[in-house]
Amino acid sequence: MVRITGRRWMIVTRILKHCLFVVAAIIVAAPAAAEVKITFHSREFGATFPHAFVSLKGRLDATGEVIDTGYGFTAKTISPAILMGSVGGQLQVETRSYIENSQRHFTITVDDEGYRTLMAVVDKWRNAKQPSYNLNRANCVHFVGEMAQAAGLNVTFDPKLMKKPRSFLVSVKAANEARVEPALGLDGTQAAAP
Repeated sequence: MVRITGRRWMIVTRILKHCLFVVAAIIVAAPAAAEVKITFHSREFGATFPHAFVSLKGRLDATGEVIDTGYGFTAKTISPAILMGSVGGQLQVETRSYIENSQRHFTITVDDEGYRTLMAVVDKWRNAKQPSYNLNRANCVHFVGEMAQAAGLNVTFDPKLMKKPRSFLVSVKAANEARVEPALGLDGTQAAAP
């Protein structure tokens, strides 16, 4: 066994301190794992009819692309024709103020593959054959339900809830309590509970 004393001990401890400092600096400087958070929102009656939609916020690991958007599905024109059957539908990008003034229900974190799966659902609804909006079969609640399924959640499309965005999202949250995270506000912090 080699015994290190005196000056040699001081040199060895300095080297160890420098090594520890370098390792700590590397750990602190390493970028955080990229992820995208999808938050599920609803709006009740007011200036608009009830609506459900999602917002996505984060960064992709593969490209570093920053994601900050929201999607909802709605009729192109709001008219009594909605009550009669299928009408023209559109996927819309929700505005920041619209998102801010909504009720946030819960958030799910997805990786790059999960984000691509979500975007495939967005593309499916964006490119649906017209007329694509149907109050009973293809409305904003159906869209949000498919987004929740794509994020890996258990979703029951209960006919009694398919015209009730808030009630539908409350039921999805209850069925997935162990998987969902608290809803995030636009600044990335936890939002007030619904």
